[in-house]
Amino acid sequence: MLEFTALDLQSWVAQYFYPFARIAGCLGVMPLLGSKLVQRQIRVLLAVFITLIIAPILPDMPSVEPMSLDSFIIIFQQMLIGIVLGFMVEIVTQVFVLAGQLIAMQTGLGIATTVDPAQGVSVVVVSQWFLFLTSLTFLALNGHLIVIEVVVESFYTMPIGSGAWSAEDYGRMVRWGGWMFASALVIALPALTSLLIVNFAFGVMTRAAPQLNIFSLGFPVTMLVGLVIIWLIIGQLGEGFHKLLEVLFEFLRSLIRTQ
Repeated sequence: MLEFTALDLQSWVAQYFYPFARIAGCLGVMPLLGSKLVQRQIRVLLAVFITLIIAPILPDMPSVEPMSLDSFIIIFQQMLIGIVLGFMVEIVTQVFVLAGQLIAMQTGLGIATTVDPAQGVSVVVVSQWFLFLTSLTFLALNGHLIVIEVVVESFYTMPIGSGAWSAEDYGRMVRWGGWMFASALVIALPALTSLLIVNFAFGVMTRAAPQLNIFSLGFPVTMLVGLVIIWLIIGQLGEGFHKLLEVLFEFLRSLIRTQ
């Protein structure tokens, strides 16, 4: 009959459950794996599988009683680190979703909505299409593997029990979130500028020929111009997403090396 001592339980919790908390936190919010398209059981099994592979090569774990307050604090801390790393990656994909929404609202394509199966909410078709493209590019560039590599690297640069980030680091994360809105505006700016010129031209036509029904004429023309603009910029989305991923992974590595 197998017998386990308190020391054995303490060793197993430290060796496997602490790393599992950080890995599961990251997988739970990162793109694709953190969506509703992937069942919760699959994410847990994947986190367990990764933990079993990397646990033997990780640095020494802190010796803490499994059911003590310090143990629960460490578990919460590891989940927070993993969630932050995964959320930083999710922000990059949401840049293109937000850019698609900005373009759709200005072109009149915002009335075309669909249900996002990953989030379970109604979204604009254009932004959903941008999300599909960025998700496929993320997989093609092995972004999911690089995220796992960054998480494993964080166990060496931010060992378990060594503490989390400082207030300055959290400030950098907040500024990174603000950068999402600025980047989305930059991506959508060519389309917005073109549509502004089109609307200005319609304004001139209204002044020159007041008898024209500018609303019935302008709406389909604006939608047609919007589709042409999307067709022109869609080829650059992959390259732009690649550059943003490079900036992201550089930021993540600088974030985990602040300790």
